[in-house]
Amino acid sequence: MPTHTNLYPRLIVAEPDNTLEFYRKVLGAVLIERFVDQEKRMVHAAFSVGEAVLSMAQSVKAWGLHDPLSLGGSPCLLHLSVEAPDEIASKFVVEGGEIIIPIEDRPYGKREGRVSDPAGHLWILSKTIETVDEEEISRRLRSG
Repeated sequence: MPTHTNLYPRLIVAEPDNTLEFYRKVLGAVLIERFVDQEKRMVHAAFSVGEAVLSMAQSVKAWGLHDPLSLGGSPCLLHLSVEAPDEIASKFVVEGGEIIIPIEDRPYGKREGRVSDPAGHLWILSKTIETVDEEEISRRLRSG
């Protein structure tokens, strides 16, 4: 069985510097490294959000790198646990993001909702508000 030492998403974006600035303002992201090629395309940037590390590259169609906006939306969700999901969601909106699903208390013990950043990536902002076992979650979901 192979040993895996690291797994982190690489977000493909049309405007990497603007997106990094958005993440800095909204999520407190800290740039770790950033590299551009001879054509000034950002081929790699790594940044942290809390203890998580993510990377980013600029969309380049010829390389098969397509950002969510060019595809008509994002096929995945980034799930971020935060202390204040309502506050972070408000920051998303102030800085050009959008609320997709409002932040609310959910039957599975989370206060969460979904937002989109200006680059088109979808984020679930989540905070545990109650510990709920699987049986109770199933009961709550069935009862509406």
